[in-house]
Amino acid sequence: MEFLRLLEGLRFPLMDAIMQGITEFGSETVFLVAALIFYWCVDKRKACYLMSVGFIGTIANQFLKITCRIPRPWDRWGISYVESAREGATGYSFPSGHSQTAVGTFGVIAMETRHRWLRAVSIALMILVPFSRMYLGVHTLSDVLVGSLSALALLFLLRPVIYSEKKWAFPALLGFMIACGVAFVAYMELAEFPSDVQVENLEHARKNAYTLLGAMLGFLVAYIADVKKIHFSVKAVWWVQILKVAFGLGLAVALRAVLKAPLNALFGGHNAADGLRYFIMVLFAAMIWPMTFRWFGQFGGGTK
Repeated sequence: MEFLRLLEGLRFPLMDAIMQGITEFGSETVFLVAALIFYWCVDKRKACYLMSVGFIGTIANQFLKITCRIPRPWDRWGISYVESAREGATGYSFPSGHSQTAVGTFGVIAMETRHRWLRAVSIALMILVPFSRMYLGVHTLSDVLVGSLSALALLFLLRPVIYSEKKWAFPALLGFMIACGVAFVAYMELAEFPSDVQVENLEHARKNAYTLLGAMLGFLVAYIADVKKIHFSVKAVWWVQILKVAFGLGLAVALRAVLKAPLNALFGGHNAADGLRYFIMVLFAAMIWPMTFRWFGQFGGGTK
């Protein structure tokens, strides 16, 4: 608490804006963009590594949040927060999801890149994002430490599985992740939570359970399709890579937005609508969009 009070006293508008910008590198959006760039343009195995660390880490993070139910610093100790950070501070406080996402995402990049500058930037963000969460007043030191350390543990535990020469290793990991997703949905639907649980946070956790499971099922279908049939290449000249990413991300975001209202109407507002929406979005991003890469490969000497 004393450390948060110290940071609270150091705030001023310019630093608030800088820290808000830094904290966005721990968002779901940055993770998804990084994962798709890896999957479409860099290396599919490295992308699987990134997605596995992110998915398992998020499941664990969401489970701990709703199980421990530790209030945010402003509810526990009256610590003020930077207003711009409030919208992204969803759910309970412990552990920090932004810290877990940033350390997991940029940890994979730091371990996999050959560029020293990119490794240095990634390591800096692994430190700065957790710090920004405390500076902004939305997390405590224990929140960011547990979020960061859990991501670091996954980085080292999952890498041998991803790079195993045994063909069944990654499919087994996929099966484990889907089992975790199913278990988390069952937990959120069947567990009896105490009467003092915050309804908003409970609903947030339930929604996340369905979206995580839907996304993972979508990737499972896409992975099987690529192994059995598609075999798309990530190689292309730089300007074609930019086109692949720009159009692919734009279409994926548009699809997510367009599907929201009709699926919510179809499911009567049940969280299963979000699960199906993310299933379709990931299926598009990981299977349907890569089917166009053979066409993209005609330009600039890329692989057809």
